[in-house]
Amino acid sequence: MLKVENLTHIYPDGTVALRDVSFEVPDGEFLGIIGLSGSGKSTLLRCINRLLDPTEGKVIWNGVDLTELDQADLRKSRREIGMIFQHFNLVRRSSVMTNVLSGRLGYTAPSWSLINRFSRKDREKAVAVLERMGISNKAYNRADELSGGQQQRVGIARALMQDPKMILADEPVASLDPVLAHSILGALETLNKEDKITVLCSLHFLDLVQRYATRVVGLRDGRLVYSGSKEDVGKLSDQRFKDIYGEEAQRLDTD
Repeated sequence: MLKVENLTHIYPDGTVALRDVSFEVPDGEFLGIIGLSGSGKSTLLRCINRLLDPTEGKVIWNGVDLTELDQADLRKSRREIGMIFQHFNLVRRSSVMTNVLSGRLGYTAPSWSLINRFSRKDREKAVAVLERMGISNKAYNRADELSGGQQQRVGIARALMQDPKMILADEPVASLDPVLAHSILGALETLNKEDKITVLCSLHFLDLVQRYATRVVGLRDGRLVYSGSKEDVGKLSDQRFKDIYGEEAQRLDTD
């Protein structure tokens, strides 16, 4: 269970990115996070795993308040939380295998991690994860030789190397075409259903949210303005739609 309680984040320049945000995510849920660019979606995900430190509030993961942990204990807790980024966040000049193995750094002695030394078991696990993602034939290609969809599969594979109980996906399909978007979200859906991994995924498009999410929260100007099921999203009134996306927002005709 993830509990976000009264979370606020203010950047050094005074920008208030999150304002008193609270919600809960039961184990095994696929939570879609919607809102315009700048609504606070990325900041929220980064505060959950403490890539950013909240200004106020708590992030409680399986009974542990992550905001109170020192770096040593945070390193251990982060083993259970995979992160997938919009722009992949790969070491582009390194091989796919090296990028995927970096997902084991939380389990590796610091002295070994400095020289990228991994056990045979870790390397066998990386091969298996790449096979699952359908890109084992790219294991020794440089990451920047891959297509966008393939690079995002490397990002998912890296997250899987952590044996995560939760995956945070920050706009994972924003730079991909619609076909690849469904491919990547389908892979996350499989991990959610088959591996029982909790997924928090920020998305722009409501059709993707309705297809893949089990529940939805909406942010606007850093505030939580919506919480409901994916079925509820399809029934949003025009006013509730504007509450999330702004007065000038218009629905696309999907009939």
